[in-house]
Amino acid sequence: MRRRLRLRGDALLTLLLSGALGLLLYAQREGSVRPTGAPRGPAPGPSAGLREFQAADAGAAPPVYEGDTPEPPTPAGPFDFGRYLRAKDQRRFPLLIDQPAKCRGRGARGGRPELLIAVKSVAADFERRQAVRQTWGAEGRVQTALVRRVFLLGLPRAAGADAGGAGEGAPRAHWLSLLRAESRVYADILLWAFDDTFFNLTLKEIHFLAWASAHCPNVSFVFKGDADVFVHVGNLLEFLAPRDPAQDLLAGDVILQARPIRARASKYYIPEAVYGLPAYPAYAGGGGFVLSGTTLRRLADACAQVELFPIDDVFLGMCLQRLRLAPEPHPAFRTFGIPQPSAAPHLRTFDPCFYRELVVVHGLSAADIWLMWHLLNGKRRPTCAHPRPVAAGPFQWGP
Repeated sequence: MRRRLRLRGDALLTLLLSGALGLLLYAQREGSVRPTGAPRGPAPGPSAGLREFQAADAGAAPPVYEGDTPEPPTPAGPFDFGRYLRAKDQRRFPLLIDQPAKCRGRGARGGRPELLIAVKSVAADFERRQAVRQTWGAEGRVQTALVRRVFLLGLPRAAGADAGGAGEGAPRAHWLSLLRAESRVYADILLWAFDDTFFNLTLKEIHFLAWASAHCPNVSFVFKGDADVFVHVGNLLEFLAPRDPAQDLLAGDVILQARPIRARASKYYIPEAVYGLPAYPAYAGGGGFVLSGTTLRRLADACAQVELFPIDDVFLGMCLQRLRLAPEPHPAFRTFGIPQPSAAPHLRTFDPCFYRELVVVHGLSAADIWLMWHLLNGKRRPTCAHPRPVAAGPFQWGP
């Protein structure tokens, strides 16, 4: 009898220890899982609405811009703030490759576009441009709406050479020749004569706003984003269908109370001499957002009066603040990718049923973009829980 009780006790203890070990291993694995395409900081949950930083606990590091920012579409490299401050008032650069007829009518089916797609790119990223051209960024009629496309580029900076240095001529002439050939084939390249660096994305912002205001004055809506995003254009057009392009609109993944980074080692470092306030104004994540033609033209005027700031999406938030406009949050704009839920760490988030519900997903390779587009638009479409896309509703995990 005693032996039987002792064996039962040993078995119970073994079960308890096994359960405790299993919980420990699960907790360690869950902590090591990071959402696909998510930033290095704390990942946002799948809940809808504004993305707002919470007040930090006592002794905890304050939330900062870097923790809420995906990888930039262009290489960062070392940054000389002294040089930036000396040259920050230079805001007009020549346009080397233009598309003046982009928004003009083309034949019987032509006319002013309802949607202009503007994609930030770099000279060497031909593969991503091709993926966009062949998938979600294709020009033509989508749900009766006329869609046009442009890519926004600056000059590639020669390795180891300063601006204007003797070592830059040959590489830049080579890239200029390639980009002009690409433009002759696809008629969608806009190239300006400034260095294509991370902190010069603000120059792309103001030059594109000025270009679109001049050459596409009657465009209804503009989508602007990175080359590594997947866009469900059908869902985007459904969201825009009831909107009046004559009214102000800028919608996307809205971020509130992001604080500037003061650590010099960070590529997002902003010294107090450049920005002295404790938090940035509300802004939409630069991975992808949509704005009305009216707001585009108003922003072009406002940004011409706002001092340049080296982070482009924050700069646009400053321009909105000058206009006293608030960006509109939309839960289907996922500029941080699709996070894995803690309850299902093994769930594969690269699933067409998830993308079918969304408008923008950030952080995809060219192959991922091509594959997802064909999964959603091919002959054998996925069988999902919802009978149709839910463009404007909050994204939810589960059936």
